[in-house]
Amino acid sequence: MKVNEPEKIEWQGKILSVQPRTTVWRYRMDNRTHYHNGYNIFLDGEANGLKGRFSVAISETQYQKLRFRIGDEAKGTAWTKKYDVNDYADYYRAGALKAVTRAEQSETKPPPYLMEPPDMATYKWRGARMLSAASYKGKCFQCVWATMSAVEIEYNWGVSKKYRFESFCYGPKLCKLYKMGKPRAVPYKGDGSTYDEGWMDDLCTENRDEDE
Repeated sequence: MKVNEPEKIEWQGKILSVQPRTTVWRYRMDNRTHYHNGYNIFLDGEANGLKGRFSVAISETQYQKLRFRIGDEAKGTAWTKKYDVNDYADYYRAGALKAVTRAEQSETKPPPYLMEPPDMATYKWRGARMLSAASYKGKCFQCVWATMSAVEIEYNWGVSKKYRFESFCYGPKLCKLYKMGKPRAVPYKGDGSTYDEGWMDDLCTENRDEDE
C-alpha cells in the first residue's frame, strides 16, 4: 500500500452533493460489512491551490453543526490522504469549517432525493444495495442515499488485502433510478473469485420493506 506524507491544505467551493462516508469490508461471500464514518461533501471550487471538483470528508458532529446542503458555499482546512485507498474523498480531517453563503431551499420531486441527509444510525439501519457505477456518476450523484465506498477485501487471511471503490445505494427499493449493475467479483488467494450477485443486498436491507 502506497504511503503518502499528509499535508494540510485550505479549500473553498460550492457544494454539489452531500453523501454518507462509508467503508466496506469484504471476505469471499461470507461477509460484506458496512461502516458509517460521517459524510463526504463534493464541491466545485479551489483546494490546495487547484481549481476544479474535489471532495472533503467531515465527521457526523461537524455536519450536525453546519447542516451543509447542495448549493451552499463552504470553506475550511483538511489534510491530504496518507493512504489513497482508505478514503474515497480527496481530503480528510477537515477543520475550520464555515458556511460562507447558504443556498435557497427549493422543493424538487424525487428521485434523486435532494433532502437533508439523515444521521449515521439511519443509514446503518436501512442498509445498502449495490449501485451501478454509471448510475452513481449520473442521476444518482446528488442523491443523499448514494455513496462511493472504500472497500477492503480480505484476499489472504491475515497476510494480504486488496482495495477498490464500490458504489452503493441506501434509497427506497422501488426507486425508478436504481440499477444494481454487474455482479462484483470477490477474489481470494488460490480460490479465484466468487461473485456478489445481489443476494447480499437482501441481507443488508432486510430491516425495511419495498417502499422504504
